[in-house]
Amino acid sequence: MPPFTVLHVCMGNICRSPMAERLLDQAVRERLAKAGTTPPAEEMLHSHSAGTGGWHAGEEMNPPAARQVRARGGDPGGFVARKLRSDLIDAADLVLTATADQQEYVVALRPDAAARTFVLGEFGRLLGTVDLSALPASAATPDAVYTRGVALVEAVHTARGSAPPMASDDLDDPWGRGDQAFTRVADEIEDTVDPLARALMPEAAV
Repeated sequence: MPPFTVLHVCMGNICRSPMAERLLDQAVRERLAKAGTTPPAEEMLHSHSAGTGGWHAGEEMNPPAARQVRARGGDPGGFVARKLRSDLIDAADLVLTATADQQEYVVALRPDAAARTFVLGEFGRLLGTVDLSALPASAATPDAVYTRGVALVEAVHTARGSAPPMASDDLDDPWGRGDQAFTRVADEIEDTVDPLARALMPEAAV
């Protein structure tokens, strides 16, 4: 049931997945603002994240990652890292991982999540092949976004078939590196989350 829930997964949950979490949220908020709709973004889509390891549990977002979120109009405030749990996977309508290894980790925990778990770059690549006009009608309501989102995930899974992710689908780990590395990774995240937000929201929201 609504909201459509996207779970982002990386290793430590302080760099890549937090950026993806907050940048998708920001993309949705921007779409809704342009459309002039009243339902809060959190009623439409729940974007959150976790890490395959718990080393950083309880920590804030890594400062360079937070800078990228702020620079792109998002809000890193209130973020707290956590370790991935099976119940988070169960509740997600879409799971986006930073790497193929993490995708395998998620599916090993919850095999029934395989059809809705993708490497983030893989999802973005395949999203461009989907005929969005064949999906349920878009509207700026929680029910419509949820129904369209579930159908979109099914369509992307069908487009994937049995093909494995490409090496280029992985997001590099920018942890411990400079702002240039974080900028590049944030750009790659936006290459997927921005089209995802556009696919979920009405065409009028442009």
